[in-house]
Amino acid sequence: MNNKLLLASRIALLLGTRALFAQAVAPAPAAAPAVTVTATASVVSQYMFRGQRLNGAGFQPSVEIGAGDFTGGLWANVPLDNIVPDSSDPEFDLYGSYTFKMSDAASIVPGFTSYHYPKAPTNAGFYRNTFEPSLAANYTVQGVKLTPKFYYDLMLKAATYEVTGAYAVALKELGSELDFTVTAGTYKGTDVANHTTPSVKAWGDYWLLGVAAPFQISKEAKLTVGFAYTEGRDAFSKQGSFKQVPNSLAIGRGVVTINYAWTF
Repeated sequence: MNNKLLLASRIALLLGTRALFAQAVAPAPAAAPAVTVTATASVVSQYMFRGQRLNGAGFQPSVEIGAGDFTGGLWANVPLDNIVPDSSDPEFDLYGSYTFKMSDAASIVPGFTSYHYPKAPTNAGFYRNTFEPSLAANYTVQGVKLTPKFYYDLMLKAATYEVTGAYAVALKELGSELDFTVTAGTYKGTDVANHTTPSVKAWGDYWLLGVAAPFQISKEAKLTVGFAYTEGRDAFSKQGSFKQVPNSLAIGRGVVTINYAWTF
């Protein structure tokens, strides 16, 4: 049963610009939003997702398009070692979001993530596809960006509530900065195992504390090195009237991340 629990955690986003031009005689119409494409190659020492270890080291490439206030992309995970059976091997996620700016300090961001696991064994209770809309609010005060966020996976019938705080400290001598992130969340799903009667419920909490340092290699390229510790706790599943079972995937791990991004 524990292998089915990792689906409960799959219950992951960004922004752009606009320009106006004027003529001497009469104002011209607004120009079309600039379009950017960012390709990123990342390597992680552990694949942790909402407090659950879905794999060991992994290669995580992505391609993202930004057009004005819309962002969309494709993200993937390919395990390199310590593969957790039937878990995210591989995983492909399509995502998108749109930012509605309320003020210089506040914005509302609706979005979605479509998760795909082409090799997941459905006869063992796994879903090959799930879809998760989300709604986030961003508010910045005294340099601290606070982001409460709500997710709901339509297939797993799973709600996730999460809040993130972010703060940057400049490193002028190195031409970089330290980006600190703190995240805490909780989730509960009521149909997390495919083709199972009675249905399987799963719930748990998680937290993360991380820091990253970006280095601008060129106008188009950026190298980022990061470390985070994340942990899942109080995570269980329960089928019908049977006794609840601890989720063995909900553990604590340190994660080293190195990624190289190129924007054009």
